[in-house]
This record gives sequence, C-alpha cells and structure tokens, in this order.
Amino acid sequence: MRNPHRNRTRSVRIGSVRLGHGAPVRVQSMTNTKTQDVKATLQQIKRLQAAGCELVRVAVPDAKAVKALEKIVRGTTLPIIADIHFDYTLALGAIAAKVAKIRINPGNMGLDRSLEVAQAAAKKKVAIRIGVNSGSLPEKLRQPAKGPRALGRLMASTALHYAKAFEKAGVRKMVLSVKASDTATTQAAYRALAATCQWPLHLGITEAGGVLRGSVKTAAGLSPLLYEGIGDTIRVSLTADPVTEITVANLLLSATGVRQRGVDIISCPTCGRTVSKLNQLLEQVEKALTNEPRSLTVAVMGCVVNGPGEARHADVGIAGTPDGAFMLFSQGRLLRRVSEKGAVTELLKEVKKLAVVSKR
Repeated sequence: MRNPHRNRTRSVRIGSVRLGHGAPVRVQSMTNTKTQDVKATLQQIKRLQAAGCELVRVAVPDAKAVKALEKIVRGTTLPIIADIHFDYTLALGAIAAKVAKIRINPGNMGLDRSLEVAQAAAKKKVAIRIGVNSGSLPEKLRQPAKGPRALGRLMASTALHYAKAFEKAGVRKMVLSVKASDTATTQAAYRALAATCQWPLHLGITEAGGVLRGSVKTAAGLSPLLYEGIGDTIRVSLTADPVTEITVANLLLSATGVRQRGVDIISCPTCGRTVSKLNQLLEQVEKALTNEPRSLTVAVMGCVVNGPGEARHADVGIAGTPDGAFMLFSQGRLLRRVSEKGAVTELLKEVKKLAVVSKR
C-alpha cells in the first residue's frame, strides 16, 4: 500500500466499535424507515446486524425522531449514529438521547451552531462525523474549483477547517468524510485529506444509484483508495434495501483483500461445455450463504475444466460433468458424485461441516 493512512489514524471508539489505527475497515449502513416508528426501525437494524452491519445511521429530521432515539439506542447493541441537517437543536437532542455518534454538515448547519453541537458532544464524549459533500459547498467556493482534482482538494481543505475548529471546541472523537457523486472528485478529496489528516475517514460515493450502477460506481471509486490504505469505515449508498448495502460492502472489502468477511463464492462465466442451469444453482447457493460468517471459498462450476482444477483452492465446490451429474469436491479432491437436483443440498451440507470445524 502506497499510503497506509489506515494504520496511522487516531483510534476513535464509536460505542463498542473502534475505528482507525489498524482496526478493521468497518461496514455501516443507514435505515430507510421512519425513525419515529421504533418497531420498524429496530426490525431493520436487526436485519442489518445479521447481514454484518457494524454501525448504523438513522435520519433525525424532526422532534418526533429525536424522541424515538432513546428507545432505539436501548433496543440494539449496534452503535447508533444520528444523521442531522440544518437544525442544531436536533443534534443536541440526539446527544441527550445517548447516541454513539452524530453526523452533521457545518456547511448546512452553520459553523457557529455546529460548534455549539461540538461542545455538547465533547462534554458527553459522543463522537462526531463531519460530512462535507460536493453539493453542500457554498457556491462562492465551488465556482472557482475547476475540475475534479480542484474540487476534491477544496472539499478536503473545508473538512480540515471544520475539524480544527471542532478540536478547539474540545472534540476528541471525530470522523471525517468528503463524498461526491462522481468517482474522480471523491478520490481526489480523500487522497488530499489522507495526506494531511490523522482522523479516521468514512468512505463512500454519495447518490451512487441503484444496485447495479451504484455497486459498480462505488467499486470503481473506492477500490483504489482501499488499495492505498485510505479509509476506516465504508458505506455503499444504494437506492435499495439497506441490507444490500452491507452485502456489497463486504464483497468489496473481500475483493480488494482489505478484509475477508463471509463466504467468497466463485463461479465460472459458463460456455458450451456447461451442461446444467448453472445460474439457478448459483442463485440458490448465494441466497443460502448470504449471512454465513465463516471466511470460506465456495465454488459453483459448470464443467470439470473450471471445476476441481482451476477451483482447486476452494474449500468446497461442485462442478458439472458431461453425463449431467455433479462432482462434489474439496481442495481439488473428489468427495463424491451427486445428482444435479441434489447438488446444492449436498454442497451446503459440506459448507456446514466446514463451518462447524472452523468454530472449534
């Protein structure tokens, strides 16, 4: 890694979760329920936690949401982050409700009011994320910034300006983010911030889009930063079920080698040698192993060429054969032949055995 910012950041604890200074890159998401609907919000948080979410943000647009926060905090073991814009009194209310962190943008709250919030958070030892988005910069600042690099550097310098003011206000638990909806600006902003800042960084591409486009854009934008050692926590912002954000984030961290979370399912692209409905089998395996916490490699292959040979490294896998049966194998070694109808069931049985062994 050319810029191991992750290993030299300050350590910041968000509830029971530690960010920065060599801690794993943490995965987070945001609920899309009405926060005042405590039951629905806690149900969604439970689903997110089961999928591997480690920090969760909730919207706080009004006093009703503030009133619900204390019950939400008590109802889950996940650290709750209150997302607040414009109204500083909502942030003060969230701090009083004992959230683990608040997310504010001084650009739309005003620095003076933001500093009042900073002082209150410091007193209660509540962490703060300073969020600077390209769209929230004042027009007079954004106009002279020509091109992604200039805009990214402007975002980084703006975030640092706020951070220094917050430090003077006594804040000792802080996370910074500088997100844009395009990848070039986002990368420029985070690289500039990582070069001059030791606070943990929250990575993301804002307004990334739907599942397919948003996942591709996020991977394109954040992978280079993750490879460079930049970023301490990540959110994949998708127009979709928030649980999908966790799945994509974990896949991204695993693909970049930053953090292995859950099962790595490998499969071949199919060709004329494929003799089964491989895509349907793959969907069944992916659905069954979505929340499997063990770090395993599982292969779903259409023929023997891509089976035990090229997938020899898989902990367990299946591969189609010319007669329509499947080979069930582990580490390149044939375990037994199984029918196409029972291939997924037998594969999952072997995965379960491996999971049990790995827990001992």
